[in-house]
Amino acid sequence: MSNAEANSQATGRRIPDRLRTPLQRFLASWELLLLVVAIGVFVVNSFASPYFLDPWNLSDATFNFTEKALIAFAMALLIISGEIDLSVASIIALASTAMGFAVQMGVDTSLLVLIGLGVGLACGAFNGFLVTGFGLPSIVVTIGTMSLFRGVSYIVLGDKAYTGYPADFAYFGQGYVWWVISFEFLLFAVMALLFAILLHKTNFGRAVYVIGNNPVGALFSGIRVKRVKFALFLLTGLMSGVAAVCLTSRLGATRPSIAFGWELEVVTMVVLGGINILGGSGTIPGVVIAAFVMGMVTFGFGLLNVPGIVMSIFIGLLLIAVIALPRIARHILARRKA
Repeated sequence: MSNAEANSQATGRRIPDRLRTPLQRFLASWELLLLVVAIGVFVVNSFASPYFLDPWNLSDATFNFTEKALIAFAMALLIISGEIDLSVASIIALASTAMGFAVQMGVDTSLLVLIGLGVGLACGAFNGFLVTGFGLPSIVVTIGTMSLFRGVSYIVLGDKAYTGYPADFAYFGQGYVWWVISFEFLLFAVMALLFAILLHKTNFGRAVYVIGNNPVGALFSGIRVKRVKFALFLLTGLMSGVAAVCLTSRLGATRPSIAFGWELEVVTMVVLGGINILGGSGTIPGVVIAAFVMGMVTFGFGLLNVPGIVMSIFIGLLLIAVIALPRIARHILARRKA
């Protein structure tokens, strides 16, 4: 008999059981709350617009979040580790500019994709090197590279645009695998599964959690903290490159303002999904549900002809709310216990 059990018998008090089963954990989770919100948004949209439930409209709605969610999966791991990358939208712009420049040289589709992914990977490596190599704060570094990467795009393009992409390149952003299932949505589903396995089922994922909770303890536990964080910056840059390929393919053109402001939406998606902005906790399923919530809200606003500035205000307020409300709730509970 344990000391806790002996004490409970002596005092006549019962120690509550822990939430041991997956079902019990889910019923007490943030993900369940998000799922309820997602269902509520779906129901409201279905009544607000007669066009919402059309299968092809629902398919179009997925384009509102799939590209951002691809980045959000990698960003989730990075934030759990205690870091952040605010340059992801500018990486998209630079990768798209590089692909557009290559098109003018007559490059084919396969090489275009490699260029987009390669630029994203290089930008992620640059961010990771500055953070892990020099010990600089990631928020400061990535604010700087956010301006740097997009600034290069503006220098190269000015007020012009690159067009003339090959016809088969359009498949990545406009193609459909089967009926209303787009290539982008299938890619989103596959990446969600892979990132969930990486974070929740591998030693690398456990190392990410440990680093986010206690980086010094992780270092003394034998975890190569700098190497793991560098890999996470690489992964975030690579997924930004993937998003650049999909977005450029969908638009069929490259402008220096492409994906402008996406960094805010990606971070909002991650935090809304239950990822602790201070690091150490969160899940990929939460990010997946948050992506659907934001996508349906944005699409619903579009069907109702809500101006884009109102959407931006909503996203800003949502980001503040999901960060502030848990802290306010904890403060209220602490005062009640006191």
